[in-house]
Amino acid sequence: MDNLVKLNIKGISYSQTQTGAYALILEEEFGGRKLPIIIGSFEAQSIALALEKDIAPPRPLTHDLFVSLGEQFKFSVKSVYIYKLEDGVFYSKIVFIDFTGQIAEIDSRTSDAIAIAIRFFAPIYAYQDVVEKAGIHLEVIQEEQDSINQAMQKIEEEVKAMNDLSDYSEWTTEELEEEMKKAVMEENYELAAQLRDELDKRTN
Repeated sequence: MDNLVKLNIKGISYSQTQTGAYALILEEEFGGRKLPIIIGSFEAQSIALALEKDIAPPRPLTHDLFVSLGEQFKFSVKSVYIYKLEDGVFYSKIVFIDFTGQIAEIDSRTSDAIAIAIRFFAPIYAYQDVVEKAGIHLEVIQEEQDSINQAMQKIEEEVKAMNDLSDYSEWTTEELEEEMKKAVMEENYELAAQLRDELDKRTN
């Protein structure tokens, strides 16, 4: 564990450069370095849904099935960790543990591993050299394209904008409720969460 860095989810933002893609921002618990990971829209919605416990999808998502399987076959997720960064792609493993204490590690896409980890309340880690390599890799991008500081500032602005509910200030409660139902049916859970927060704010 000494070689592992604990990561927390800082947020998810829509990618302005890749259509249909999102940036999942992981931040080390101590140190403040960030790992932006490009993920697809389905994985982004699945992660957002897992973070927003109050929103229930009309049917279970693929990642939800792991929780049901765990309950039936008495296994859980001990942790997930990112063990390699190669050509800009993060590689991860999920550490499963059953009721006897037996442990098994399975390769997984990082987005899937994180979506599953959230549902099992499991910690997320990365090897120290991966975090260091990611930082170096981003510095190279900074030289060739945009400043990494500007890029991260843009990402953080987008994450903040996702939680900015001022645009809904003139909506009626009925409009918000109807729009939230529509968002859930369309599996747009990030929008549903924003609308729900606005409703909660008005109730309080």
